[in-house]
Amino acid sequence: MGGPRFIKNQVYGWLLLMPAATLLVAFTHYPAVATLLQSFFSSGTARRPSKFVGLDNYAYMLEDPVFWKVLTNNLWYAVGTIPTSVAIAILMALWVNERLPLRGVVRMAYFTPTVLPMIAVANIWLFFYSPDIGLLDQVTRVFGFHSQNWLGDPDTVLACIIVMTVWKEAGFFMIFYLAALQSLPHELEEAGRLEGASRWYFFWRVTFPLLMPTTLFVLINAVINSFKLVDHLFILTKGGPDNASSLLLYYIYEVAFSFFDQSYASTLTVVLLLLLALIAVGKFTALDKRIHYR
Repeated sequence: MGGPRFIKNQVYGWLLLMPAATLLVAFTHYPAVATLLQSFFSSGTARRPSKFVGLDNYAYMLEDPVFWKVLTNNLWYAVGTIPTSVAIAILMALWVNERLPLRGVVRMAYFTPTVLPMIAVANIWLFFYSPDIGLLDQVTRVFGFHSQNWLGDPDTVLACIIVMTVWKEAGFFMIFYLAALQSLPHELEEAGRLEGASRWYFFWRVTFPLLMPTTLFVLINAVINSFKLVDHLFILTKGGPDNASSLLLYYIYEVAFSFFDQSYASTLTVVLLLLLALIAVGKFTALDKRIHYR
């Protein structure tokens, strides 16, 4: 068992694993550990070197009203985007999975927002939301409504960002559901028809449970996406007005590159990573028993 052939296979296996492991350590594990360590130090300058401060950065974070504001915004943003994007993605996948005319064109139309650059998407929706000259104001004016500064009103700006995100992400999630639907055996649908099951009953009792592995994958990606929005905010609102549209990652970007407080930005990053890890563990724990693997 410990002969030359066994050793050769072990070395060969580790050599195959080495490139991926090196990239994983260099760009994932090492930055995470370095960020955690930096969160326990103060931000150093040329005249005042960094020093160990323990949990002072975390204590300051708990007293930071902007942090709680952007965290609340992010939670509302996640609640608004994740269920809506997933539900629309399932509906679109069910629709384009049917035999309908120009099915390929419809699929392409649904998927097109996904392949557009983020900056282009932000500029398109900036035109939609612009007061007076924007497309949305042009449409609402026909029905007698007054002009509205959609991105300048704290009551509407976050909802506008949510609508834009759903428009961009639903088509991306649709691709996964479409692939999952096409892998389901057709015998199940034929058996359902013979038993007289309605389309809604068949979907809820048969199709949707079989889509749970895909749903878990989509939910994890949707959660990650909901906490990593920066580009659109930079073009549309820059977090305003009064941090009404600022999200956690954008706040980290501001703290690190506008306020040059690397230590506090590291503290916020650690909290973001812990939050994502807890959500992921919770989802795997809650949904694992509901998943039907074939």
